[in-house]
Amino acid sequence: MKIIVASQNPVKINAASEGFGAFFDPVTVTGVSVESGVSDQPMSDEETLDGARNRVANARKLFPEADFWIGIEGGLHREKEGLVAFAWVVISDGSQKGESRTTSFLLPPKVAVLIDNGYELGIANDMVFKQHNSKQKSGAVGLLTGDKIDRTQLYRQAVQLALIPFLNKELYLPISQ
Repeated sequence: MKIIVASQNPVKINAASEGFGAFFDPVTVTGVSVESGVSDQPMSDEETLDGARNRVANARKLFPEADFWIGIEGGLHREKEGLVAFAWVVISDGSQKGESRTTSFLLPPKVAVLIDNGYELGIANDMVFKQHNSKQKSGAVGLLTGDKIDRTQLYRQAVQLALIPFLNKELYLPISQ
């Protein structure tokens, strides 16, 4: 089974590999660089979902022979309590689609202020936590949980949940009237 991840970020590739690997064997997962068509730092649920969908479409154009294409897009959303981080996962096999959103978590005010000043989450995290390229490692969630939950774990479960329509095809057929 050939799976194309619409990113070269090792966190996203590992999450896809582990997520698919829980249900299918063997899997070959390849990461490719494609445009998301949204801001470098999506700032709403809708924009983040659009980015994941766009990544899938762009990866499919580049690698039409794959069995699955997967887009994982991290985003932020402002709520009354502050800035919340999450990601959308979109999977397609060309005829069917599955989508799932990760759990979300509140970012520290220091990080939120940097984002409000135009920094992407990964860069803001690196500044606050004195890290380098944390978005390709444990990410904000890892930094905030002492690596008890890392970005790969956060994304892996959403990958598995986005696979539900493929694991239960008969239940996800269009209802005819």
